[in-house]
Formats: sequence, C-alpha cells, structure tokens
Amino acid sequence: MARRRQAVTIKHVAADAGVSLQTVSRVINNEPNVRPEMKERVQASIDKLGYVPSIAAQRMSGSRSYLILAINDRDRTIADWQERQGADWVDQMLLGGMLQCAEHGYRLIFELVDTHSDHIERELGATIAALQPDGLILTPPHSDNAQILSVLEERGIPFARISPSVAGKGIALNMNDTGAAAMATEHLAALGHRRIGFISGPDEYSVSGWRTDGWRGAMEALGLPTDGLFAEGDFSYASGREAALALLSGEDRATAIIASNDQMALATLEVAREKELAIPDDLSLISFDNTPIVKFTHPQLTAVDQPIAQVTAKAVDLIIAAARDGEWPAEVTVVPASLVERDSTAPPRG
Repeated sequence: MARRRQAVTIKHVAADAGVSLQTVSRVINNEPNVRPEMKERVQASIDKLGYVPSIAAQRMSGSRSYLILAINDRDRTIADWQERQGADWVDQMLLGGMLQCAEHGYRLIFELVDTHSDHIERELGATIAALQPDGLILTPPHSDNAQILSVLEERGIPFARISPSVAGKGIALNMNDTGAAAMATEHLAALGHRRIGFISGPDEYSVSGWRTDGWRGAMEALGLPTDGLFAEGDFSYASGREAALALLSGEDRATAIIASNDQMALATLEVAREKELAIPDDLSLISFDNTPIVKFTHPQLTAVDQPIAQVTAKAVDLIIAAARDGEWPAEVTVVPASLVERDSTAPPRG
C-alpha cells in the first residue's frame, strides 16, 4: 500500500528556509516589512516544497482573517431548499463570492440568520467572534436590518449591502431593479401590448418596490393604463396563482404579464393554461431572476437576468479594498440586469 504523502506545513517551509514562522507568515501575507532577499529565500522554499498557504498560516500575522462572511435569511432559504423549488439565488451568490474570494486568497463562509429574531444581535455577535471575518455581505432583507447594521458599525467591520432600500453605512450595491422592470415593460410595449400586468413581491424586500416603480413609471411614460393591472404577490407559487387569476379575469384582461420572480411566473403559466390562453399568442409573459427552470418550461420564458454572481464578486472586491484601505465608496455600485428574450413574448393577437 502506498504511503500517504505528508502535507507540507508552514513549519516545513520555515525549517527549509532557516527562518522563523513569523517571517514565513509575513511573506505569505505580503507584508511590507520583509527584506527582498528574505522574501526570495522563503518563496524558494515554498516553491520547492509545493506549499499551499492555509488560512491558519495567513492569520498568524493577526492583521487579517482572510474570511468573508455572507449571511442570508434563514427561514426563506430553508423553505426554498426543503421545497426544492429550483431557485438558484443562493447558488449564484456563492458562485460569485467563492470564486472572487479565491482570487484574493480568501475564503467565503455562508451563514443563515433569522432577520426577525429577537436574539439577532447575540447570534450575529457570536458568529463574528468565532470567525473574526474581514468583512460581511448582507443580502435582502438583512441589508436593511437596523440591528445588524448597528452591530457591524460598532465593531468597525467593512460590510456590503446588496439592494438596500435606505441609505446608511456600508458598501451599497444593486442590480438596477427599477431599470430592469422598465426595460421589460418597454419590451412588451414595443411588441404592441397596452394591457401589461405586473405581479410584485412582498414589501419587506426593497427590490419589490423598485420593480413596481420601474413598471409603473414606464407605463406612465408610455401613456399606458395601470388601473386593474397590478397584483401583489410574496414570491411564492401560491401567491403567483392568485395574482394571475386576478389579472386574467374579465373581458379587459392583461395581454402581457411581468412576474417579479420565476415561481410566480410559473404559476401564471399554469393559470394561463387552465384558461386555455396560449403563450405567447394570447398572453406574453416575462419573469425575473432567470433561474434554470425557466429554460425548461414550454415555451421557454423570456426573463430579466439578475447578475447575482457578478454583484457578489464585486462586493468581495470592495470589502477587501475597504479592509485594506479603511475606506469604501460613498456611491451605490450598480451591476445592471439584462433581458434574455426567449419564446414567451410576441405581439398581441389581433
């Protein structure tokens, strides 16, 4: 049986180079107070031994943890996972965050926190104490949670807020949801639709209001009516069914609908079939999020693509820069969404 190769550690590098563990750590962390000849000496040992720096080795300098913590809403995330709905918001967030962290020699840690918990300060404080992250990424609705923001401000930890609805401390990023909803509305209007319905998300998410504003603003700018064409959902399939039934009832029904997420769009698709409305001939349909499932519907759904991975990657860049420089941008960083055209939109019949 082949003997398992012993892992190379920082101690092996120090011994090979004839220097202290702290000197190796300073080289790994690219500290400025290392003589060039010493850096070359340590780097030569690293290359010879095939040493890959670990988080523990990088943290020996005490200045950085090389960890970034991303937190997401516990209840909604677990519910989505348990129901196996096919949403990939969390997957895309982790994809962008993990890959970009790796580019900087960092690691991304993912935690679920209940935004409505009475113990949120204690829970978050314990997590920060255990991990000592260099920064945090907050997703909605945590982005607007005053208790979370207060905890992070008190500790002086850089944090990025994805799609916050109110101004405040931290690094703000969004995907221009208002512009994305307007873009979807204008696309349908250009096809000739005048009765364009809209299904919103819940009020606790800032993006819900932004998307509604984008639809309503575009409709008004185009001189199109909005009365009887708005229905409120909560991102669930059931709420999408109820909203679609309201928008597709009566003689003056919507000829096109924009749903604020894929689950509500799928529900609208089912309601249309129950009413024997062909898509896109009798009803055009646009969804938000562009999760994988919309490519397996019949017809495939036109969707607003949310660049979640790109936003998270940008958040990582900005957090690391803030941890290094002690400053972060005052302006909101925008990574705009795009519209992916498929087979669910067409000019209205007749």
